[in-house]
Amino acid sequence: MKILVLSDSHAGLSFMRRAIRFVKPDAVVHLGDYYDDAQAMAEENPNIRFHMVPGNCDRHRMLRYEPEVLCYDVCGVRLYMTHGHNHQVKLTLLRLLSDARAMGAAAALYGHTHVADCHREEDGLWVLNPGHCGSSGGSVGLIETDGNTIKACRLLGQADLEVTV
Repeated sequence: MKILVLSDSHAGLSFMRRAIRFVKPDAVVHLGDYYDDAQAMAEENPNIRFHMVPGNCDRHRMLRYEPEVLCYDVCGVRLYMTHGHNHQVKLTLLRLLSDARAMGAAAALYGHTHVADCHREEDGLWVLNPGHCGSSGGSVGLIETDGNTIKACRLLGQADLEVTV
């Protein structure tokens, strides 16, 4: 199964639409900034399950409170999902990784920095920041699962999302 991971769209919907069309994900995770972008994508794609957390720019954009951290199974794997501003991810990933490990997550997903990162820690924990997916392009993350295992985790940029005929 495929999980598309997005963050920091900041009202740029065209790149997200292209990523969804190209990847054809089973699920989409949006890690905040702007939460309502994810809501719009969910409405446009009712057959795809969306998982969303708000970012630091979202409180004034939302009609009701939504949790800033989610941790549960998506496509068979446990994901720790947060924007990252409350974990101070611009300074260090220590708190993020500690919290994800405490929750038994297979992957820690975060945004906020606009800097894409995908790596695996020595203990096997995947760490993914998809970067930003605003209208000027950017990057997205892709997690591929097989049963209860992450079989691949990678970043996709603009060039990766172009269809060749």
